[in-house]
Amino acid sequence: MKTLRLFSLLLAAASTLSAQTAEEKAVLTPVNAMFDGMAKRDAAAIKATFVPGATMVLMRDGTPGQMTADSFADRVGRPSTTQPPTQIEERIHDPLIRIDNDLAVVWAPFDFLVNGKVDHCGTDLFNLVRNKDGKWLIASVADTGRKDCPAK
Repeated sequence: MKTLRLFSLLLAAASTLSAQTAEEKAVLTPVNAMFDGMAKRDAAAIKATFVPGATMVLMRDGTPGQMTADSFADRVGRPSTTQPPTQIEERIHDPLIRIDNDLAVVWAPFDFLVNGKVDHCGTDLFNLVRNKDGKWLIASVADTGRKDCPAK
């Protein structure tokens, strides 16, 4: 009897996890699209992941740097002037995602790579909203950035 009860609890937990996973993937869609746009240095693609007027706060050495998402996209979207071109990539891992109706938060450690090597790391915090069409968009981003990244 205990085995059957445990099995039932595991099945219920697995079905709950599946439902959350689908919604979590939907929340991560604009985050991953922003990172893809960054890697391609495509300002329009980056801007498409944000609500109009979205903001960013980038913490560096205890000092907040604030900018609009549009100005961030324009800055990152500029082609590299080095030869060969500088390749950038941001990777998050182990995201903590919380969702309440049309509001979501993603908290995730990240590594930022330049030409395939970790340049800096930290934690990203994304606030997202779901629009009336059911599409998740980034409302704001905050992150920490430091150079003392663990070796991988």
